[in-house]
Amino acid sequence: MRFSKQKGGAGALEAHHERTKERYASNPDIDPERRKHNFHIIQPTQSYKKESDTRIQAAGCKTRKDSVRFVDTIVTASPEFFKGKKRDKVKEFFQTATEFLSQKIGRDNIFTAVVHMDENTPHMHLCFTPITSDGRLSAKEIIGHRTQLIKWQDDFFNHMVKQFPDLERGESASVTGQRHIPTRVFKQAVNLTKQAAKIQSKLDDISLLSLNKGKDEVTALLHKFFPQMEQFEAKVKKYKSEIDRLERENINLERRVESSEKSSISKQMDDAKLRLDYRNLRRFVDSLPAEVKRQARAPKKSQDRGIGR
Repeated sequence: MRFSKQKGGAGALEAHHERTKERYASNPDIDPERRKHNFHIIQPTQSYKKESDTRIQAAGCKTRKDSVRFVDTIVTASPEFFKGKKRDKVKEFFQTATEFLSQKIGRDNIFTAVVHMDENTPHMHLCFTPITSDGRLSAKEIIGHRTQLIKWQDDFFNHMVKQFPDLERGESASVTGQRHIPTRVFKQAVNLTKQAAKIQSKLDDISLLSLNKGKDEVTALLHKFFPQMEQFEAKVKKYKSEIDRLERENINLERRVESSEKSSISKQMDDAKLRLDYRNLRRFVDSLPAEVKRQARAPKKSQDRGIGR
């Protein structure tokens, strides 16, 4: 169970949770063919913004410009836990989790709980307004600091294991010293790697002595690639210490992956790969011809005039 505080508009997040778009280029794990298997435990009746605003106004909460308007809670378990479980049992798992959160934060504060079955591992997005029992808007008080978050996880496990005795409690970050790297960072690495491969393929077909042929297509692809790459680099820097640690462990992980520990360390292997993906993307950017990079980073008016025109 993880919390993500939301202060501003919820348009993009709502579109993702409620699957309002046909395709999601930034998330290659979503399978449109399996979307019909998604389901709500709590169905929103209006937009996320209106849902949170309605509750905040009804409670008479004082707000600031930087107030946390709602909290996005992700609930899931390992792929091994869900393997072989029928839909009814999966639904029971997330209903039990929703009961726990209702008890902790108040059922009336929750405005959506949607389960995604169209990605690699079933998971639930549950959103709630952090309104205290005395009518204040305070995510800090409800979620708490690091020590309180550990207690949240302990209480959550104790609640869930009564219904699902095959669950195991993961090691606390306070014990492992590890920092969680969000799934979106890995997905962004995959997406950028695919874009880079496509751009490189186009470049391979263009003579470096004559960039006119196909230059517009390459430049258009790079115009899309560079801003996303910059955002990705900023995220990688944020989690640099954890990624560096995982890279140092990579050799040992590769040795252990042949042993019976494979299932328990598969997530660590994915984490360690992130650093390699980032390195390869940096090499790709560095290898691009200077003129191609200059044109791709130029304003679109310059792009329209073309390279070397």
